Amino acid sequence: MATYVLIHGAYQGGWIWQPTAARLRAAGHLVHAPSLDGCAERRHALRPGITVETQAAEIAELLFYEDLNDVVLAGTSSGGMVLCRAAELARERIGRLVFVDALALLDGERVSQIVNRPTPRVTTALSVGPSREDAENRSFAGLDPAARAFALARYTPHPIAAMEDAVSLKSFWSQPWKAIVIRCRRAPNPGEAHQRRTAETLGAKYLDIDTGHYPMLSDPEVLAPLLLRE
Repeated sequence: MATYVLIHGAYQGGWIWQPTAARLRAAGHLVHAPSLDGCAERRHALRPGITVETQAAEIAELLFYEDLNDVVLAGTSSGGMVLCRAAELARERIGRLVFVDALALLDGERVSQIVNRPTPRVTTALSVGPSREDAENRSFAGLDPAARAFALARYTPHPIAAMEDAVSLKSFWSQPWKAIVIRCRRAPNPGEAHQRRTAETLGAKYLDIDTGHYPMLSDPEVLAPLLLRE
């Protein structure tokens, strides 16, 4: 039995992993898919000071308080940034890392240096996110109608500092990790060049899958076996 901790991306929550988590659990594995601070069912706690650093600290504390070891830590989209910092904080508890169409920034980089956004977002002092029209017609456009409706009912704005602040990773990239990078070919962001950089820098396995940006929701039968790979 393996232990999985699945980290969602921006505008999402742990709900995005439901179909994939169900397959992992059916195979006998322990799976945690928490919603990050300020997201999804925790959106009411949105406040200043929620950053990649604070969200990553929560994940590291989850590993400690649940006494999880040899963890498969998987992250998607902006959750890749949280993955990197959480792994840095809880190095002794990590077995392997899985980046699923994920952002993996170098120390001091910002999302805006990597991601091209074709449409404006709705921004407040505390959060940022797509309008419902943008979410429906662009972000979730590739999902089948049932999955799109499920996602549209649940997406939430993301804590703004977690999307705009530079990341701080003083030791992550200099440590050895067992890792795999999975790129979703139909997704324009974060892009092939960025994900190949992640794989090359970490010496990780690199895979392409023919899906959109949300394979954990749309194509769990494709993604789950890849998460199970050693």
